[in-house]
Amino acid sequence: MSIKIEILHSIGATEEDYNPGDYIFRENGSPQFYYQVITGEIKLNNYNIEGKEFIQNILTDMDAFGESMLFAEKVYPMNAIALSKCTIIKVCKHKFLKLLDQNPLLYQNVCKSLSERLYRKFVLMQKISCHNASERLKEVIELMKRDQTDQAPFTYEVPITRQQLASRAGLCLETTIRTIKKMEREKLLRIHNRKILY
Repeated sequence: MSIKIEILHSIGATEEDYNPGDYIFRENGSPQFYYQVITGEIKLNNYNIEGKEFIQNILTDMDAFGESMLFAEKVYPMNAIALSKCTIIKVCKHKFLKLLDQNPLLYQNVCKSLSERLYRKFVLMQKISCHNASERLKEVIELMKRDQTDQAPFTYEVPITRQQLASRAGLCLETTIRTIKKMEREKLLRIHNRKILY
């Protein structure tokens, strides 16, 4: 879900540019803003105590993020890091919440979007708790493909790297590469110019 940029500017939103690797916010930081990607890609991630990365999500143009923490009034449980050159629009918490109070339909849309994300998290957690690497990867890719108009086989080009795919599925890179090759042999996906088509 996204909010029209003109609406955000009308309540005092600002735009900021980020370079790859820049943090937009850090785990355990205090949530103060609603964020929305204008251009570029960002990832939401965590690192475990061994330093292994787990990617929660990858967001692109017009995706909103950080809003759920404004309601929870808890610290961020993840980082937001630029994957490419990005422009992000942000609105301070009290202005964002006031906007929602004055626009019940917008409030409802935000709730619907948060509910959809929560649903996907539950589905993903259920799938990646199984030990079958193929099932884990299949579910991660299917969740990404779900919003596409064309659901025919091999029409969706997976927009993330194998390392990012491994991280989202809770697998190591080597297992992911091996499993992708196996899935290709089983005709569950195709590889074209190193891109995964599902």
